[in-house]
Amino acid sequence: MGTSQLNRSLGLRLVIVIVIGNIIGSGVYKKVAPMTAELHSSGWVLICWVLAGIISLFGALCNAEVAGLLADTGGEYIYYQKIYNKFFAFLFGWSLFAVIQTAAISALAYVFAESLNSIIRFPEILPSLSNVSVFGWFQPFADLNVKLVAIILIIILTWINTKGIKTGAGVSMGILILVFGSIFTIIVFGLTSSAAHVSNIQMATTNNQPVTVSAVFTAMLAAFWGYQGWASVGFVGGEIKDAKKNLPRGIVIGIFAIIVLYLLVNTTYLSLLSIPQLEAVNSAGNKIAAIEAVKSFWGSNGALFISLLILVTTLGCCNATILASCRPYYAMAREGLFFKSAAKLNDKQAPKNSLLYQCVWACILVLSGTFDQLTDMIIFAVFIYYGATTLGVFILRKKMPDAPRPYKVWGYPVVPAIVVVFCVILIVNTVFTRPREAAVGAALMATGIPMYWWFTRKKNVVN
Repeated sequence: MGTSQLNRSLGLRLVIVIVIGNIIGSGVYKKVAPMTAELHSSGWVLICWVLAGIISLFGALCNAEVAGLLADTGGEYIYYQKIYNKFFAFLFGWSLFAVIQTAAISALAYVFAESLNSIIRFPEILPSLSNVSVFGWFQPFADLNVKLVAIILIIILTWINTKGIKTGAGVSMGILILVFGSIFTIIVFGLTSSAAHVSNIQMATTNNQPVTVSAVFTAMLAAFWGYQGWASVGFVGGEIKDAKKNLPRGIVIGIFAIIVLYLLVNTTYLSLLSIPQLEAVNSAGNKIAAIEAVKSFWGSNGALFISLLILVTTLGCCNATILASCRPYYAMAREGLFFKSAAKLNDKQAPKNSLLYQCVWACILVLSGTFDQLTDMIIFAVFIYYGATTLGVFILRKKMPDAPRPYKVWGYPVVPAIVVVFCVILIVNTVFTRPREAAVGAALMATGIPMYWWFTRKKNVVN
């Protein structure tokens, strides 16, 4: 018999696992090359990783205050109802479904399938249809063998998460332990190998040109993809024990752990590969910096090791994203602002139907094949809402001045102000530098406007 109430079964340890599991994906292996190509300086690459980590941490601190005050299943969807109104909250939830979280699931599954295909070559499927396009943009049959494997992965992980959140989080924990162990193996063996030269990490640029503010900002955009995903833990707030304490603690501890890990592993890459080598990796387009770094001291066996590690990492991040992302749709459905069946739980206390809707749309996005565009649209959309959540710190201090706050953001009001200003700059910059992706991202989010009218009219929900 299905129910409609979630269990609070997650302690601090599993909260931290979900935070880290939602962050560690492809960025830890791939982003050092484009950052190097932009900055031409190993020292500045590490500075940009730290700066992006600090901004992410500031955002996490602001999110932690809001989460501690309003913690419940649905994350920002619930927060925005209290901060703004039901319409804005719905637009956020619909944006998660339309592009932000489902596209992230699709992209992670696709990277997993590509990595597996590089180890075990899949037979081609319908190659004669590979050039068929829809509206001149979507190519559903291109690389169909890889896409079908990605779809199968999404279906399997969705099924695992219907067995309950502790099962899904347990899978993430097992994968995360393996990933951390493997990455630290790379760090230890890489930095102690004869191929490593830590002294090569310098502030000077290879082209003898000064590093500009614009270059730093562009490099940080690449780094932000590596930090993306930490806020997803708020989606399972209603399933966390003592959420008002454990949710903010888990967010802050998780972000700190990621900053340290990224600094160490990128120091390893920069010690093993020169700036020209990393620039060549970036120019090649089909190479991954981490693989080239490990090959420098372990040869072809190292390439196989890191390829398997990328498989495991993307598997873990995809699972964590599926686990957390379906919860806002469940919260919306309970209020009549999503498909009614998504509000039901199965006998394992999992939002099975919400997981199913998410699975179907993510699989459709896999077939679209527009992963690079979706990545830019994700970042554009995410920072709109990061800014909205941080602005909520100021609003809630005015609206609810006497409400108990288990955690108050450090450095108020300077820290939240920095985050809001940064989000505005990034959004404006994306409009000018990536107008197509910004426009498509905004259009996908705007589909929530007629959907809100349809749901409120159909369910007779009053805003």
